[in-house]
Amino acid sequence: RRNPRSAMMIEYLALSPGAGFGMVALCVVVFGQFLSGKPKGRLGEVLPAREIGYDNIRGEYSHVAALCFLLSSCYLLLSLLQYVPLTAQALVIVMLLLFAVWVVSGTPVSMPSGPRNHPIDRQPEWSKKTHAFKQAGQWKAYVSHASHKVTEASMKNGQKLTGEPDGRQIWHHHTASSKDEKKQGKNVSFSFDPSENPNSADLVFRAQMINAWKAKGGKVPEGSWAPKDALDAARKGIAFYQMLQCDDGHFAGDYGGPMFLMPGLITVWYITGKSDKFLSPQQRAAMVHYLRVHQQKDGGWGTHIESPSTMFGTTLNYVALRLLGEGKDDPQIVKARAFLKKEGGVLYTASWAKFYLCLLGVMHWDGHNSIPAEFWMLPDWFPFHPGRLWCHCRMVYLPMSYLYGLRFVYPHTDTDPVTISLRKELYCEDYETINWDSTRHWVAPMDNYSPKPYTMVLAQDLLSYWERYGGILRDIPRRWGLEYTAGYMAAEDLQTNFIDIGPVNKVLNMLSAWVRSGMDSNSVVFQKHLMRIPDYLWIAEDGMKMQGYNGSQCWDTSFAIQAMAEAGLADEFPEMTRKAYAYFERTQILSTEVSQKSPAYAYEDEASRRKYYRHVSEGGWPFSTSAHGWPISDCTSEGLKGLLVLKRLKCIEEWKEAPKMTHERFHKAVNVLLTLQNFDGGFATYENNRGYGWYESLNPSETFGDIMIDYSYVECTTASLGGLLAFQKYYPDHRADEVADAIARARKFLKAIQRADGSWYGSWACCFTYAAWFGVEGLLVCGEDKNSPHIRKAIEFLKGHQNENGGWGEDFRSCFDKKYAKEGMKAYGDEQGSGIVPTAWALLAITAAKNAKDIECVEKGIKYLMRRQQDTGDWPQEGISGVFNRSCGITYTSYRNAFPIWALGRYARVFVPAVKGAKAAQKKEAVKQQQ
Repeated sequence: RRNPRSAMMIEYLALSPGAGFGMVALCVVVFGQFLSGKPKGRLGEVLPAREIGYDNIRGEYSHVAALCFLLSSCYLLLSLLQYVPLTAQALVIVMLLLFAVWVVSGTPVSMPSGPRNHPIDRQPEWSKKTHAFKQAGQWKAYVSHASHKVTEASMKNGQKLTGEPDGRQIWHHHTASSKDEKKQGKNVSFSFDPSENPNSADLVFRAQMINAWKAKGGKVPEGSWAPKDALDAARKGIAFYQMLQCDDGHFAGDYGGPMFLMPGLITVWYITGKSDKFLSPQQRAAMVHYLRVHQQKDGGWGTHIESPSTMFGTTLNYVALRLLGEGKDDPQIVKARAFLKKEGGVLYTASWAKFYLCLLGVMHWDGHNSIPAEFWMLPDWFPFHPGRLWCHCRMVYLPMSYLYGLRFVYPHTDTDPVTISLRKELYCEDYETINWDSTRHWVAPMDNYSPKPYTMVLAQDLLSYWERYGGILRDIPRRWGLEYTAGYMAAEDLQTNFIDIGPVNKVLNMLSAWVRSGMDSNSVVFQKHLMRIPDYLWIAEDGMKMQGYNGSQCWDTSFAIQAMAEAGLADEFPEMTRKAYAYFERTQILSTEVSQKSPAYAYEDEASRRKYYRHVSEGGWPFSTSAHGWPISDCTSEGLKGLLVLKRLKCIEEWKEAPKMTHERFHKAVNVLLTLQNFDGGFATYENNRGYGWYESLNPSETFGDIMIDYSYVECTTASLGGLLAFQKYYPDHRADEVADAIARARKFLKAIQRADGSWYGSWACCFTYAAWFGVEGLLVCGEDKNSPHIRKAIEFLKGHQNENGGWGEDFRSCFDKKYAKEGMKAYGDEQGSGIVPTAWALLAITAAKNAKDIECVEKGIKYLMRRQQDTGDWPQEGISGVFNRSCGITYTSYRNAFPIWALGRYARVFVPAVKGAKAAQKKEAVKQQQ
């Protein structure tokens, strides 16, 4: 009612702001603290089986809690509005209503922005030179149980590897003993010229596998086999690809590409004592070869192998070569130093590179922004908590916060000739005169993919005062934070059998374990870490590299098997098919007897998962190996689909020794999928999105984009849909309503993130052709009509980018710039910019729609794939096909085999019959109407 004291004020009933604040605070305490985790057994579950309080796995409150928050917040708002004029009240209410409309109907938080205002404007360039890798013949790949035996025998530390061995792939150096062996090893050499293509073709591994195949009496396809049609070309492709299957059933391959990973490993090797058990002399020599080969004409190295030189890549690889023993006056070192000095010295490198320099003692910690371990002591419900971050971001900054909190520095840095020299080599200024605090935000434009917004700069400036003047107020919570992070890293080590989620946190966890042990290289934990270093190293014709994961085994195998099954050819290769089936069964996470005896299984209980923010793992499938232990939505789905596709094949049905898969194991796989659906209807990668879009304004990395939360992705969403629908065919009554609801919500999400031009942005490969395959297929499996506007716009987008020769092409610039690459794949594809893999992806999208109006486009694409197939049935290695964090390319050498096979098979088995059937039906109808 009107306030008699003022015509511009409304008099409210007796509403107290104090009571409003108290109600909101009470909701936080009750639902955020006391009811969090209650009732037990519901952690991370979907509705209706949800916790009443805050669920730290989902990053969400229950509906009851949300309603209480809403009511108390409304009360608080009304109690405050009574003190402002009527016009201000109206303005506040209108703004809140507009905000609500934006939340409901605005751009989804998972919608990638773009195109970028500042596209990449430099190209990598290498000197024309052929590099011979003479060590190649002395390296041998081992997998599964054999790899465990080799590691345990070479380490001789009395420790045993834990976890399921299948999928593990390592390289071991052999010194030839006999004259014949020495002669053979000496003559085996592989050449590499990065000016032609910086991507290795995985020739060392493929040669070994083909030689082993021929030794067993197998035949290699050759030019006399001229495929008569698309299906025969797919068959020839499988005949080649089967030779690359490992004994345990998986398809191995090079998963390298990033140039910033191996220097971190080398730095930790150097700091912890330069042990030959850590990195053998042969490994170090192969690493030096790799680093020398990939140095560019300007003296620098890129962030990845196709990237132009960056300060990030150059700083790390320069230091790596110096630590490996290369002299400062070496011509390549001198050239690299000139590049660094030209750009202002390493004060302008990215923060991750600065972190390693600080560890090594060649940069002062005052030159690095704060990474406070005490943030881990915040309550889980706090709006910004490290436990809400995307797991890769969280698990990297976890050891970083520990080592930063200790201000750890290489103990011998002040007496080591190399580090003393590096303090002079890396800077344009005298090391002792640098005002370190003033350099914290310095970064070269070439490294600054995600410029820090003023919010992050301000936050880091405030934290710098906290570091200087926090005193006991800082020291006490930091001590607690350091204790927690140490325990968290120890749990991560055990949950992953000392593999860890990725190569960056692997080496930093390892260094942290060494520090915690009193710098004892013989401690059990450090020795267990040593045994898992080979999991990340790969040999190819360009030398030894560190992979972006411990491989892509399960991922690659699932695509290969589905391709062969859809082509209707898997039964023609029964041995290969059965080995793959057995591999999938053993790779399901924490589901076999071996994996359940590993230390990881003890952490699957609810208390451990809550303490360490782990999504449910049991029943999922990994990207790489079961021992790795981190399930991912799309990998779980592809593994599940792979098993279900194989399950109905004749060669599996008649296989009496086939491994048994219980119904419960399939049910647990679907539980993993259902719990990974985000609030927006899309599916995340490893975990639900626990944070908010504004987290990205606190991205500290500069070099990478969109790393702060686990967004929903078109790829993960479509893959998960496929898994749910494949499961539903076998188990139509199991959680049927939840599956139906998940499918409906996912369908809306796929439409919501489609761009106006019909495209989707691909976050995990290059880029729009890849995403189009997932987007189109996702909508179709949801029941979308093939002629719907969403489907047709996507296909017309693809058709608009088809080249004259029938192919499509993109490189990593599509991902980097968030715009279809102007020249396609011209750099490392063919002269028109077409490439094998993008063409296959585009064809998979278009043929899935089975529309007769696309037949001319499809047939041109199929002819292109058939023309590019080599006499052996293989396809050539072209440009980099994978990507992560928007800006970094990564290699999948298996893609050049699996996806052409799939596209050819789908064309022959799905598209042609459907189109012919449609044409026959139309003709029949026309005759009928004439009559």
